[in-house]
Amino acid sequence: MVFFWGAAGCQPQRPPTDRALDSTPESAPITEPDLEEPLATPTPVLASEHAIILEDQSSISLPPTLELDPLEFVFPAFDTQTISLWRPPLYPLPWEPTPEDHFYFTRPIGANDVNWPLARYRYGYLLYSEPHTGIDIPAPKMTPILAAGSGTVIHAGYGLYFVQDIYKDPYGIAVAIKHDFGFKGKVLYTVYGHLDRVDVYRGQRVNAGDVIGVVGETGKVSGPHLHFEVRIGDNTFFSSRNPELWIAPPVGWGMLVGQVVESNGRRIPQLKVRLVSLENRQVFEAITYAQGSVNSDAYYSENLVLGDIPEGKYLLYLDFKDQTVKTEIEIKAGQANYFSYRSTRGFDFTRPASKGVQFTPPEPLDPTIEAIPETGS
Repeated sequence: MVFFWGAAGCQPQRPPTDRALDSTPESAPITEPDLEEPLATPTPVLASEHAIILEDQSSISLPPTLELDPLEFVFPAFDTQTISLWRPPLYPLPWEPTPEDHFYFTRPIGANDVNWPLARYRYGYLLYSEPHTGIDIPAPKMTPILAAGSGTVIHAGYGLYFVQDIYKDPYGIAVAIKHDFGFKGKVLYTVYGHLDRVDVYRGQRVNAGDVIGVVGETGKVSGPHLHFEVRIGDNTFFSSRNPELWIAPPVGWGMLVGQVVESNGRRIPQLKVRLVSLENRQVFEAITYAQGSVNSDAYYSENLVLGDIPEGKYLLYLDFKDQTVKTEIEIKAGQANYFSYRSTRGFDFTRPASKGVQFTPPEPLDPTIEAIPETGS
């Protein structure tokens, strides 16, 4: 079993044996905007301000961003999204705007600190040989980590992934919680990695918001942060789902959920996607999931999630092959705003059919139609 780690968290290759851990607007081609790429530096430093120049030649200033170690490989090396250091309070839990949504968890870092994912380290982003199976939340060392929901601690300490040679475990000191609630008959788990210490013990009952430990940099990391995962069905590395589809959004804000596929239905990996606000020209960026050990939601079958987006109207850009296509989309508050894009059909905003009903009875026969008698063989 070989692990590859960067500043954002663990990316293991599959172990020899798997075992459970205890512990429709039209699209239009446009000219690709010019992007000024930040330069890598030997040590983490703040880059100077830069701007994205859009097709209308308006300049959007972006704040300084933390540069990455040059030994790390992160795809692609485009500018991080513009962010605000303020978020409204979260919607009350559980937040279920539709029967298929499941915003059951609160954020594992308190509201007084940055508690949203690093733009470069969202779920499904390529890190070395495998995509990221969680989100990474930047936080200073010793920042309190909170239980995202009520449940029972099933792991606390080293050895979340490696049972043997636990001090080489890439998660470092970690906590795993089996929650009191599930989704459609499946148990839910949350995982918290790279802690400096744990403040809970195995078998302890916790409630949402209870302090379970503090942020550290144990395991295979190059700086302090919290690696957070949501798992469904089994507490294994290969049972993860995108946490942004499970954490309640801020009031008045929503998220973008997309499925971007080729004409044959194959998901397009590592495709750059941008949202540009029509109100203030604020830019948000994401990439579609890389291929590997990531899983899509059973309902959305997505390969893109971009959370924490203020409600409003946006231009949605996809850098598809040798061109960029765009459309207008509205982000509605408190919702997962869905779109699909197929290379031969363009954009579609029709939500997937509900999977809540597993069986659909046949239509009743028209009594005016004479039945055809069966014949023997």
